[in-house]
Amino acid sequence: MALEKITTVSGTGVHVPGQDIDTDRIIPARFMKCVTFDGLGEYAFYDVRFDLDGNPKKHPLNDERFQGASILLSGPNFGCGSSREHAPQALYRFGFRAIIAESFAEIFFGNSTTLGIPCLAATAEDIAALAAAIEADPATEIRIDIESLRVFHGDKNFPVHLPESAQGALVKGAWDPISELLAGEDAVSATAGELRYTQR
Repeated sequence: MALEKITTVSGTGVHVPGQDIDTDRIIPARFMKCVTFDGLGEYAFYDVRFDLDGNPKKHPLNDERFQGASILLSGPNFGCGSSREHAPQALYRFGFRAIIAESFAEIFFGNSTTLGIPCLAATAEDIAALAAAIEADPATEIRIDIESLRVFHGDKNFPVHLPESAQGALVKGAWDPISELLAGEDAVSATAGELRYTQR
């Protein structure tokens, strides 16, 4: 089955400020006791969104103005800490389809890309300007062009950075290596049948 070619991502945004936001903050370890990733979305940023009794705290992701946002804005070194793939899985299931931050931890970046979530690096100034636009009007439509590597909102736009390998994988629909392997199952079986070994 062919993967979706991700050439643009559009939607509204929400700004979760901070630097070095690690994977434990994105998805606390106690919620990782699961057989599948289904349902992880409700636990994204749980400990900073809720108190010990489960009551909502003041947090951008709890703000009704930003409900349904699909583009997350943040600061430098986003996704640092442990390599848990549950972090991008939780963000994907929360509804995010792209992340714009100053920089990303390498493993988080890779895990996000294989989910089809572009992680785009931008300057602090451009992120702050977009965050201000969102704060003034939460319905601000954001369009990310993966091919030209620019972000558009209102009458403004700015450049973003994405490594060429990730950009190519997204726009060609080759961002999930497991799906690509499964799609080539017949070829794998044919090659295996030609190998000179004895099956037990």
